[in-house]
Amino acid sequence: MSTNASPASSAPSADPLAVLASLPGVAESVDSVRKATDRVYGHRVMRRRSGEVTAEAALRGARGSAALSGADWALEEVRRRTDFSGDPESRTVGAALRLTAEAGQLLSVWRQSPLRVLARLHLVAAGGVGDDETVGRPRLAGEPVREPLIEAALPDAEEVGGRLEGLAGLIVAGSSAPAPVIAAVVHGELLALRPFGSHNGLVARAAERIVLIGGGLDPKAICPAEVGHAEQGRAAYVAALDGYLSGTPEGVAAWIAHCGRAAELGVRESVAVCEALQRGAA
Repeated sequence: MSTNASPASSAPSADPLAVLASLPGVAESVDSVRKATDRVYGHRVMRRRSGEVTAEAALRGARGSAALSGADWALEEVRRRTDFSGDPESRTVGAALRLTAEAGQLLSVWRQSPLRVLARLHLVAAGGVGDDETVGRPRLAGEPVREPLIEAALPDAEEVGGRLEGLAGLIVAGSSAPAPVIAAVVHGELLALRPFGSHNGLVARAAERIVLIGGGLDPKAICPAEVGHAEQGRAAYVAALDGYLSGTPEGVAAWIAHCGRAAELGVRESVAVCEALQRGAA
């Protein structure tokens, strides 16, 4: 989203996220996501085996996020591997798996200190590298960014700092906007800003996961939106983000709808998992 239009930087409303929720088509998208989520939560398998569904959703979500960051591995390959320290693709998959596991531990911190959570997510994605002073903090002026999927112009470090503070302020203040809207904005802003030197896409999608879980839409973490983002494809992901970056109401609404559709596809994945468990096939 452009600087002028960013809800994290300059919207006059006391609840700018709620204003975004009123954009054309957004309410319908949110309602569709909620209905889909309600259906999977009502599945009979969820009564006794929700933990298994959660674990499988985490694995599939990590695989989807890694695919968008250039490591498009088969699910069974992700499942069987134990060493992710080798080539760049292996490290990307390992980072996605660590982030998915870490996200659930940060829910209570997110509402009070989102910037602390983002720093932690970047540290986890980077593997806790202790000798790299860029890990776990926003980039400084002149520092490079490695994010091959997103080619949009990079905001400068000063703008990044201001918009991150604005986004954090909105989260701490709270909003009446539904969780899918807030999650899409957090996701979009982090991709727009690319505040870290690396792993921004993985961190953005992990933050989206935290909002969807902590916002009450998906408290058991069984609806992996990352699966849906990957299923829609990298080209559609980038095109939808371009709409967000445009700052136009139509573009922002299209991005929110794209993220909503990703969540719905994640729900569909978990319904399939439930059906497999019910048949004894998983």
